[in-house]
Amino acid sequence: MIKLRLKRFGRKRQVSFRLVATHNSKRRDGRPLAELGYYNPRTDETRLDVPAIVSYLQKGAKPTETVHRILTKANVFEQVNAENNS
Repeated sequence: MIKLRLKRFGRKRQVSFRLVATHNSKRRDGRPLAELGYYNPRTDETRLDVPAIVSYLQKGAKPTETVHRILTKANVFEQVNAENNS
């Protein structure tokens, strides 16, 4: 099963995350299938590759709880539903 999850990077106490698509059995910081965005919790900055995220969600990828909240804030699920209804 493919998961959309956060991959940690950055220095100690200055952490940032990349939003990646990976198999659920792989390590958190292992090699991902694709890097789909960036999230910095200190500044609450997000950069997302929305078309790629939408395509993974339509293929059946499941986001983790934290990624689900990030995608909800960015209104990504509305785009997924709009494309499914078309």
